Amino acid sequence: MNILFLTIAYPESAEDTNLYTDLMQELSERENKVYVVTSCERRHRKKTTLGYKNGISVLRVKTGNLTKTNFFEKGISSILLERQFKSAINKYYENINFDLLIYSTPPVTFNSLIKFFKKSSSVKTYLLLKDIFPQNAVDLGLLKKNSLLYRLFRNKEISLYCQSDFIGCMSPNNVKYLLQNNPFLKNKIVEVCPNSIYPDNNPINDKDKQLLRKKYNISSEATIFLYGGNLGKPQGIHFLFDIIKSQKDNRKVFFIIVGSGTEYGSIRQNIKQYDINNTLLLEHLPKKEYDALVQACDAGLIFLDRRFTIPNFPSRLLSYMQYSLPVIAATDKNTDIGRIIQDGNFGYWCESEDLDSFNSIINSIVSDKDALKLLGINARNYLLENYTVKTSCDIILKHFTT
Repeated sequence: MNILFLTIAYPESAEDTNLYTDLMQELSERENKVYVVTSCERRHRKKTTLGYKNGISVLRVKTGNLTKTNFFEKGISSILLERQFKSAINKYYENINFDLLIYSTPPVTFNSLIKFFKKSSSVKTYLLLKDIFPQNAVDLGLLKKNSLLYRLFRNKEISLYCQSDFIGCMSPNNVKYLLQNNPFLKNKIVEVCPNSIYPDNNPINDKDKQLLRKKYNISSEATIFLYGGNLGKPQGIHFLFDIIKSQKDNRKVFFIIVGSGTEYGSIRQNIKQYDINNTLLLEHLPKKEYDALVQACDAGLIFLDRRFTIPNFPSRLLSYMQYSLPVIAATDKNTDIGRIIQDGNFGYWCESEDLDSFNSIINSIVSDKDALKLLGINARNYLLENYTVKTSCDIILKHFTT
């Protein structure tokens, strides 16, 4: 099949991978011809270019800034994105007949483009639902339900769902939420198609782990808790700092934060203001270095704002699991990530902003390192059984191959 994939998240470097690069690579290796259209944000100051990544055609379209920017610019850029993608596809992929169109959220603004393809060809469509917008913005107080902007984006969201032959959700709670809040959708087209990766099978050795601790001046006895990912309002990052502040005098623990986002500056300022010495803040690391750092840590952290009514499911979970790190999640009550972690016996969950419960988990981990290792083994095994690209690819292709 000729497969066209639309996304705003497709790393440029050959070494950098994410959920989408792995999935497209698997689709390509199954004798499909894969074409990717992705954004090249204005901040990079590059023109639209057509190139290849690991044998896959990748069209990088010059767009406005969609990430690491304010809500207003993100909204405008999202609205313009559809027209920009359509123009680039018509120019660079004009003579290609696509059999399958796959697209991810964010954004929700591909609806007219999908409609155009369905009207002009017999293409089948599959939505990878990674973000439920605009409700997530309402949850965080960024939009009001009676606003013009909410109605605009909600109509686009509904249209996108209606243009999709199948919708793959990240977890069972996502499926449940989508069907309950969009009763026009048929149950048979909505399914779980989880976040997935090619697991790394070449871990670093214990000597390298100790060298990394030495590099960052971390005691070999300290239990390292790692948070890697976006530092923004959806993550409820203020709670992460509450935890760090409450543990500032605990020499048995060390926190590493790797990421960027709107809250990065405030975290850096607070670490300095409160003279916190058991926390390391890093804005960015190359993927190879980050993966090595993950393996030198003892537990991975996941945070979500407690106000969410939508069931988010952060993909960062997989980067911890593949390296046998147990996971501590502090989230809202609507996501099922905590239940999955607990049912899979590979970590802990508490509600976001419940500081006493979170610190109780930390104390439990620090006092029983052997139990921590067992949870880590369970994490890796759970990933291999449920979150590999082979699983996701099988789920998608079963609808379109005989």
